[in-house]
Amino acid sequence: VTAVYGGVPLPAQAKRAAKAHILVATPGRLTDLVSRKLISLKNVHTLVLDEADRMLDMGFQPQVDRIVKMLPKERQTMFFSATLDGEVGILARAYTDQPTYVEADLPDDKRAGDVEHRFIPVTPENKLETLVKEIFAADGLVLVFVRTKRGADRLAERLVKHDIDAVAMHGDLSQGQRERALKRFESGKVSTLVATDVAARGLDLDDITHVINYDPPEDDKGYVHRVGRTGRAGRTGTGVTLVLPDEAAELSRVANRLGHRDSFEEEGLKTAPAKVLYSTHRGGKSAFSKPGGRRRV
Repeated sequence: VTAVYGGVPLPAQAKRAAKAHILVATPGRLTDLVSRKLISLKNVHTLVLDEADRMLDMGFQPQVDRIVKMLPKERQTMFFSATLDGEVGILARAYTDQPTYVEADLPDDKRAGDVEHRFIPVTPENKLETLVKEIFAADGLVLVFVRTKRGADRLAERLVKHDIDAVAMHGDLSQGQRERALKRFESGKVSTLVATDVAARGLDLDDITHVINYDPPEDDKGYVHRVGRTGRAGRTGTGVTLVLPDEAAELSRVANRLGHRDSFEEEGLKTAPAKVLYSTHRGGKSAFSKPGGRRRV
């Protein structure tokens, strides 16, 4: 069994991959190996696509499409995804032939644990101070999410200055750097991992007790996958989102759609009304208007 991925030297990896019975690969590095004729896919009899919905979110579909075209048509395809609706469902049907649908369910003692959802109003002036306070109050590993790679580095440096053992993890780090950062976090040598959404899926550590959204998630799905890093396999956890004034309206809608309205309003935040978009058609064009607002064509 060989794993291939970017961020490490290619020749030694390619040599191991060419001899492997099972190849676990990221789409980009696999495409690179095949295009350089370092490995061949002509004898592959089983294709497993894991985290398929995430691949779509991250823009990997063109690479996956190319890989699928390189494979023998007579093969078994296994398609794993947290959801199978929308685009990911279309992709599943395109890649499979007469598939059997299997929905996995967990026994009651392995279901997601009780997660407390908190939304804390902050200002640009006290946002870092609030984060530091929340980290010091936590009783386990803390995973902090930010929007950008540079933001992760910068925030980790600022936390260290506040006597918090923190390390950053994001896509610009080499594979070795990411593995070392994760190992230090998992072992407890550092209590806080500051990460971009690269850590929002696939990170399964028992001792993450708090997930803190320093920067808000992009959408409902982002919130679910971020906070889903805690309270796993029947454990409890806490999801904290810091809310700046100009973020309150959109975050309130996210909270409301996910069933966390009461938690959002507990801190004195107000839930914004749902956005309503009206559509009419004039002369073949669509005209959209918001209640009380101007029509946009």
